[in-house]
Formats: sequence, C-alpha cells, structure tokens
Amino acid sequence: MSKLLSILLIFCSATLNLKSQTNDTISTIKSDGSIDTVVQFKISRDYKDTIIVTTNPDGSTDTTEIFELPDNKIDTIPVKSDEAISAKPMDTAIVKDNSELALWKSGKSKYSPKPKHVWEIGAHSGVFLIDGDVDQRHLVPGLGYGLHVRRAIHYVYSIRFDAFYGYTYGCDPQPSSSGLLPEQTYREPNGIDRDVFRGYGPQNVWFANYKTTMFQASVQGVLNIGNILFHKPNNKWNWYLVVGVGGYHHKTMLNLRDPGNNVYQNLLNASNGIDFNTRKGRREIKSNLDNIYDNTYETESYVKRGIFRFNDKTNIHLAFNGGVGIARKINKRFNIALEHLLYTSDNDYLDGIHWRTDLDQTNNNDVAHYTHLRLGINLGNLKKRTEPLYWLNPLDAIFQDLADLKQRPIYDPKDSDQDGVIDLIDQEPDSQIGVSVDTRGITLDSDTDGVPDHKDQEPFSPPGYQVNDKGVAQIPVKPQLNEDDVNKLIDQKLGISHPHPDSIKGGSGLGPNGAFGSLLNWFLPMIHFNLDEYCIKSQYYTQLHHVATVMKTHPNLVITALGHTDIRANNNYNNVLSYNRAKSAIDYLVSKYNLPRNRFLLMYGGEDNPLGPSPNNHFINRRVEFRVAEPGDKEMNRPEGPEAGDCHKKRVRKAPSIQTDDGTDKDKKSGY
Repeated sequence: MSKLLSILLIFCSATLNLKSQTNDTISTIKSDGSIDTVVQFKISRDYKDTIIVTTNPDGSTDTTEIFELPDNKIDTIPVKSDEAISAKPMDTAIVKDNSELALWKSGKSKYSPKPKHVWEIGAHSGVFLIDGDVDQRHLVPGLGYGLHVRRAIHYVYSIRFDAFYGYTYGCDPQPSSSGLLPEQTYREPNGIDRDVFRGYGPQNVWFANYKTTMFQASVQGVLNIGNILFHKPNNKWNWYLVVGVGGYHHKTMLNLRDPGNNVYQNLLNASNGIDFNTRKGRREIKSNLDNIYDNTYETESYVKRGIFRFNDKTNIHLAFNGGVGIARKINKRFNIALEHLLYTSDNDYLDGIHWRTDLDQTNNNDVAHYTHLRLGINLGNLKKRTEPLYWLNPLDAIFQDLADLKQRPIYDPKDSDQDGVIDLIDQEPDSQIGVSVDTRGITLDSDTDGVPDHKDQEPFSPPGYQVNDKGVAQIPVKPQLNEDDVNKLIDQKLGISHPHPDSIKGGSGLGPNGAFGSLLNWFLPMIHFNLDEYCIKSQYYTQLHHVATVMKTHPNLVITALGHTDIRANNNYNNVLSYNRAKSAIDYLVSKYNLPRNRFLLMYGGEDNPLGPSPNNHFINRRVEFRVAEPGDKEMNRPEGPEAGDCHKKRVRKAPSIQTDDGTDKDKKSGY
C-alpha cells in the first residue's frame, strides 16, 4: 500500500508541475529515518506515456509504463528493468509554408510577391462635343456614356478596355458660301453621285447645322501618379494619365432642307445688323437660326474618302485617344472619377464641314472631346484578394516592416529575483531568492495546499485534507486505500473526473458531464495578435494544436479562453477587441478540431492585467490565454460598443504565415 501511495504522489506532483521531460528520484522515508522505497520517475507532457521505475529496499527494481489507450482509459504494463524504454511522441501538426510570401517574411527572399488583386468594371457618362469647323449649338452640346474593364499590371500601370457612344449638335454663326463648292458632288462606293450642298453657294449662303453620333472602342494604358505615398498607408485620391488606340464609327447628319424639302433661302438675314465678334452677337445669331431651322437633320454629310469600311456603308476610323483624370475611393468596392478624354484621327468630317468659311480653309482635323464621370466597381472576393494595385501603396510593406521593428519589445534578460525566469514574463517578480518556481516564475507549491514548497514540511500532502501552517496534512484517521481508490485518484489527476456532488453545485466551469476540469495548474500556451487585429496568426497554429490535443485526450476538461489587449485605444473599444480575439481562438479550435463549443468558456479583460513590469510592452499584451476552467469562470457575453479590430481575411486573401527566424510574425495590414 505504501508503494502504491508513493507512486501516486510522485506521479501527481510531476503531472502538475513539469512542462517538459523530467527525470528525478524521490525516496519514501520511514518514521525512524530509514529509506523505505526509492522511486525514479520519467514523465513528460510531450509524450503519451510515463515511465516509473521503483527501486525496492532489497535493491531490486520494478518498471511500469503508464500510457493512454485509444479509448482514453489508463492501464499499466509491467516490463523488465533492463528492457529499453522508448517514448512514443504525439502526432504534431508542423506548419510549413514555402510560398513566396512566407520566404519574404522569413527574410529568405529580398522582394515581396505581388498580391493577388481584383478586376475593375465601370460605367461612365458626361458631356460630348466636337472641336472642328462648327461651333457647339449649346453650352452642353451633347451627351455620351459607356462601359470599361480595367486590370492593374503593377502599382503604376494598368490596362483598360473602353467602349463609348455619344451624340452632339453644332450650329455655326458664320455663313458658308463658296467653301461648299469644291465638294458639292460626292460619289458613293456604289456609284451613285450625291450633291450634298446643292442649292448653296455664294448666291445662297448656309449656316452649318449638324448632329453627329459616334461609337468607339479602344484599348488604353492608364498611368497612376498618385499611389506612391510616404506619409500614410493608403491613398484616397488618385491622379492618372490615359493613352490609348482604337477605332470609331460616326454618322453626321446636316440640316439642309426645310419642311418642304427645299433649300433654305435668305439665311443671311439671321445675322444682318448683328456684331459677330461678340459673344452676345453670336448667341443672337444662333437663336435666330433656331427659329428658322426645323432641326430634322435629313441629309447625310460627306465622309472621309478611301477609309476602311464594312460592306461599303460603315466607316471605321483608326483613332488615338488620351486624357487625364482624378479618382476618389469611396470604399474598397467603389470609386468615382472625373476624367477628360479626346479622340483624334485623320478625319475632318466629324462635323460634316471641311472648310469653315471662304477665308478659313484650314486642314486641321476635327477632335472629339468627352468630359465625364466614371463609377468603378471592384469585382471579386475582397476577403481573399486585395483591391486593384493602383489603390495600394507599394511602399506599405517596407514601412510596415520598419514599424514592426520599432514596436518589437526590447529583450531585457534582467531577472530581479534570480529565479531563472526573466522579469519580462515573470508573473511573480519578487520571489524569494533560492526557492523553486514554475515556468511562470511563481513559487512552486507541488501539492497546491497554499504553503509553498520551501516552507512546506510535507511538499506532497495527501489531497483532500486540511493542512496546518507548516503544510502538514491533518489526517484524523489514516486512510485505507485500495487499488480502486488509487485508480480514481490517478483518473482525477489525468482529467478523468469523478466529481463529488458538492463540487458541481455552482455549475460554472463544468464539462459536458457536469465535472470540473481538473489539473488547474496546467500552464497552457498563449497566442498573440497584430495591432488592432483579431485573426489567428499561422505561427500559433502549433500552440492551438497542443490545446486541442489536451482537450481531446481529456474529454471532461473545460478550457477558458481569456482575451486581452494593450493599453492603446479606450477601454470600451479594448473590451470588444479582447472579446473578438477570444472568440476567434475558440471558433478556430471548434471548427478545426471538431471540439464541442460548450467545452469552452469565453472571457475577456480588455487592457487590464498586462504582462511584464511595463504596460508599454504592447506585443506581449495583445494575447489570448488558455487555462483549465476554474469554479469562478463563466461565459461572458459580448460587451456593448461598436465593432473593434479588423482581420486581413475581411479584405484580402492572406497567404499563410510561418514562424520566422526571430520568433515573430510580420503580418502586414496592406493586404498581405
């Protein structure tokens, strides 16, 4: 019986207090001071089995291997003392990523990869006019509208496919007379002669009056000059230049006949006595002409001879276009732009007139102008891809690296209490010098009786009994333990709980079967987050895997996830952000490892309880801690307040991260 009790106490103590593989030897001392049993144990949380070697007083040894079976039961297998013992390592998911982004983040590649980005489509509409031989009829002479598709090639240059349809009107306050004579006769490709200006000349002048419709399609290159920024992460405004080539078809109709299909007579009377050299005079002449013309535009004008045609009817002109614009981003999905384009070609008949007047017989070609608004729409999943590259700052990745380097906590190896745990992570920085501490720097209390080991005269007191101020258990009657009792105690220490009825009254922190999670002093890992974010960083997948493994191997265990933030932002905002971080960690474990949601308790603390001696250690305080649920733990609802924090998954497709050489994850907030 004493041997079983010794094995039990050693096993429980090692399970509670040892994080990595440990070899140790403990002796059981009789009341007369003689050694009863020497137990050498080898225990590790990183393996599924535990080796206990017991040395008897006569020098013989017994070796026992305790391991977890697939059905989560505990069994013992005796082996020979000289038999080689090999521990079976647990299956561990190793996160590897050899992508270009991962290589760049780890410093193995000099250049960051180009992000995957979306296409833009859009619509546009605005004022269309022709700058030629004839004045515009009104202040807004015509309208146009169209569609475009745009794709970024890199941060500065993009390709745009554009289609446009427009119509415009013109009316000239200057008369045309003999300038119409050289082109009175026009022969169509089918051999028919057309005398367009028949009836007009020096004896009967005509004031040019036309309507032109145009359809054009072109391929354009767009050069951004507004997204290389030095003082902010992203641009809201974007200046750009446009150069393109394409083709257009136009049709110009002239108003040459009155309602009786006769030529107009005495049109010169519309300008008699009016000063043509003033704006008011020109306006008055146009107003008089409006009262004379019926504006039916019944006669098709001349077109450029010898140009490319379809079926000898449709004229197609090769045209160059160029322009300038300024765009304003509304949000990640929409933007609006003000743009001016001009279309030029070897064509002087857009307005139907070759020479303006008898004296103004220039050979300048007509140019079409289109001033308009464009609405751009980014197509695609912005959670997996970034905005088009012309809305991103190519220097953002460099500046973010510099900012991360500045925010990195300064490594200070100072250990004030000389307990082997540096002050930066020491949760008890003033421990008594020379005492044993755990990995958190807290004074060791192996039997959790409230008396630290260095003051405890009985470091491994039997569980369930009151102890005095010296740590000695007050046992009224020496308990008689049988093998079943020992198995139950081992089950409790391993998380297979047999709860006492009084232990489940509160209901807080209970497992699926109503049992408290045991092994409350387990030190589970914590994970950290980027500034103002709550998405899980890939470098912590391994830590979360270990949490899931503990929960799967101890099915009655309930885990509390406690979210925290650094001290920046206000308290209400930080409460919501810490809640989002704890929820994100729980959701990942539930979805990834199929763990029941009721085995988790979500709690948050905002900016309270910072780690380290200074609250300015921002990185280590942006964290979620995991611990075995305690009786006082309970599920916390989302705090009131607006949404807090962000996640790259909401806007960009993130390449998986890796743990870099220096142990940090250099995630970016620019779509990486």
